[in-house]
Amino acid sequence: MLLASAAALGQDELASGKLLVAAREMGDPNFAHAVILLVDYDAEKGAMGLIVNRRTDMPVSRLLQELTQAKGRSDLIYVGGPVELTTVQALLKSTVKPGDAKRVFGDVYFVNTKDQLEKTLAAEPASDSFHVFVGYAGWGAGQLEHEIQLGAWHVMPADAAIVFHSDPESVWPRLIRRTEQQIARARGYSARNVSSGSTSAARRAGM
Repeated sequence: MLLASAAALGQDELASGKLLVAAREMGDPNFAHAVILLVDYDAEKGAMGLIVNRRTDMPVSRLLQELTQAKGRSDLIYVGGPVELTTVQALLKSTVKPGDAKRVFGDVYFVNTKDQLEKTLAAEPASDSFHVFVGYAGWGAGQLEHEIQLGAWHVMPADAAIVFHSDPESVWPRLIRRTEQQIARARGYSARNVSSGSTSAARRAGM
């Protein structure tokens, strides 16, 4: 029942800029305890996202050692998902649109070309507003919607403070508790309404 309620709360809200929070019962180890920012969504083509809470021990300077702009950067790489782990993308929080980067939500942009990545690195963004990812999460048309119907994901609006959190390991526990509390409140409200409706009906029937 809890999973069904979660699906009902979020399925119609799928869009770029939404967060997917893995349910406690997530069976796929690739996504256990994952929090994913959707960077692209099309109901007819599918979806793409980045896991924002899986930080590695590898610094940006080591991964991108062929780029002079990355030299000396000690901020750590994130694993964005199990698909194409050789690809490199980034998320940037900026008050000004960075070149051809795609706006995901608010002032958060998706950097997915080498040219834009080099330009972004050259601007020396702070590590609390710039995260580099290898790999991504991807779904074909209808696949993500089906997973949500099965209760695998909770959907909620994105927040830059969550996407760029300094302690990524704390993000999933915090969000899953928040989501389950919202579901419990919604179920409690619904139960009270049903009880109230039944009592009113009984009174009208003279019981």
